[in-house]
Amino acid sequence: MDTTLNPLVIEANIIEALQTVFDPEIPVNIWEIGLIYGIKVDPSGVVGVRMTLTSPNCPSAAELPQEVERKVKAVGGVTAATVELTFEPPWEPSMMSEAAKLQMNML
Repeated sequence: MDTTLNPLVIEANIIEALQTVFDPEIPVNIWEIGLIYGIKVDPSGVVGVRMTLTSPNCPSAAELPQEVERKVKAVGGVTAATVELTFEPPWEPSMMSEAAKLQMNML
């Protein structure tokens, strides 16, 4: 079996790819900040990503979802990708990982 078609492997590779995407205003990747609310990988390789921004008025509102879509589509085994932008629930600093909080001197 080709492991690149395993949805769990694809999801892990997507997370790795998302760790290379940064909010220009915060020096931490969007995965660690907690902007990714969910990743669904269909066995056929179709991926849906549900994400938010730090605020509805984020200056990167147009660029970040497009960059996420490009990075996800570049992952092996992904046949298509869509990004859903939501503000429910609103993002807050408590959604950041411990690593992000440490990097931002918030611990």
